[in-house]
Amino acid sequence: MLRIASGVWRAVSPLAGAPRGILASATASRRFAASDTMEDRVEASREAARAGGGAARVEKQHAKGKLTARERIDVLLDPGTFRETDMFRQHECTKFGMEKNVIVGDGVVTGQGEVNGRTVFVFSQDFTSYGGSLGLVYAEKICKIMDKAMLVGAPVIGLNDSGGARIQEGVDALAGYTEIFQRNVMASGVIPQISVIMGPSAGGAVYSPALTDYTFMIKHTSYLYITGPDVVKQVTNEEVTHSELGGYKTHTTKSGVAHGAFENDVEGLEKVRELLSYLPQSNAFKAPIRDTSDPSDRIIPSLDIAVPKSADVPYDVKAVIEKIVDERTYFEIQPDYAKNIVCAYATMGGRSVGIVANQPKVAAGALDINASVKAGRFVRTCDAYNIPIITLVDVPGFQPGTAQEYGGIIRHGAKLLYAFAEATVPKITVTLRKSYGGAYCVMSSKHLRGDTNYAWPNAEIAVMGAKGAVAIVNRNATDVAKAEADYAEAFSNPFPAARKGYIDDIIQPRETRRRIIEDLVLLDSKQLTNPPKKHGNIPL
Repeated sequence: MLRIASGVWRAVSPLAGAPRGILASATASRRFAASDTMEDRVEASREAARAGGGAARVEKQHAKGKLTARERIDVLLDPGTFRETDMFRQHECTKFGMEKNVIVGDGVVTGQGEVNGRTVFVFSQDFTSYGGSLGLVYAEKICKIMDKAMLVGAPVIGLNDSGGARIQEGVDALAGYTEIFQRNVMASGVIPQISVIMGPSAGGAVYSPALTDYTFMIKHTSYLYITGPDVVKQVTNEEVTHSELGGYKTHTTKSGVAHGAFENDVEGLEKVRELLSYLPQSNAFKAPIRDTSDPSDRIIPSLDIAVPKSADVPYDVKAVIEKIVDERTYFEIQPDYAKNIVCAYATMGGRSVGIVANQPKVAAGALDINASVKAGRFVRTCDAYNIPIITLVDVPGFQPGTAQEYGGIIRHGAKLLYAFAEATVPKITVTLRKSYGGAYCVMSSKHLRGDTNYAWPNAEIAVMGAKGAVAIVNRNATDVAKAEADYAEAFSNPFPAARKGYIDDIIQPRETRRRIIEDLVLLDSKQLTNPPKKHGNIPL
């Protein structure tokens, strides 16, 4: 149960005040009396499973600001919809005294329920039971619901709070992890997979979240790393804290492993519910369509002055996104990582869309390694789940410099190019101000099978800006200003691309929302497939 006290969510154990016999049965197999009926035994076992690791451990969980495994499921799912699977399973390990330490349910709660009336499957790791450590039975429970999710075509949400492999079970624990990894891979691009890191996740435990579509973290209570601070110090002599090594700031701003972080368990689970509203049940379905009171033909005069005419003046592209999407609402992916590009889900005319937009406010919106990887993965996720892609372009090119070249910008930039080229969903592109050089090619250009490509009147589509071009092709010009003006007239405007059919139309900014929504309706019946092949060889 959840109660609000002084504006803060507090978890209250449903077993508070329960008889000691029930709590004791949480940490050992209950010995039934001969007089107990089968109904009594079933109910006692259910109570033992619900108790997890017992009242003391539940209290410690709450003291850390964390909900229990079952409380998290209650927050995530629609009330009364959870149907648990394998509640009575127990480990079969007899080594290191484990036969005397048996917890009903084996430390993970699995089953199915509904989010906003749609079926989802969920597993929730119970840190109060063996520290959430994974053994063979634990893994089998997770694999069973993943298999069922694939069978019926429904998302899987993993709520992670685990100390890692159960050492007492040896290689069986490693086998269990690998069975999960295999299912993550088979489910990739078939059903949405979402991981929420709500406590520790170390060693082999980190790879399942890394294989899912989205990984979110809870601030101050979660961390992800391959090896902990003690091992790092022993091997490299580096001293680092848990949070520095694998906390939310590390993975949302530096590594890009996590796609977002939230203040507490409740906020994180509510955000997962919100994200699911943009995603289909599986790749067999089109993107969701919802009711909206926002008119599809809404004209937006403020867009006419939203973008500065000078290519060198920064602005926040999120202001443009807010104006064109339904009810000014969108769900941003990786908002604190590679901020020079924005990736977000939204609806337009009630239809789910994925938005990719250069951000002139950061690094002039130039593409670099991190931006290419971030946007490339987002585009592929949208394509996998039949979500149309809206691309808003204002890009000066790829970020120059030795750091980028040595880091492999050619290979990483090619990932974004590959993603857009491979995508078969509806692709609508609007050039807001400038699109230069190789970045023009990459950002969902007409040549990458763009369905509809627009430009605003002040857009510049060219190999490079006038100043740089004149410095190369007319370096001996006596009147540099005139040479730059001549170049801009010839190339730095949307007409050359429009005359060649590379731009379908030059539109007024105020009409952008209406035009995009009309195209989304038209492209709803789009049918496009790629050549038959085992798989492409994306430059990883």
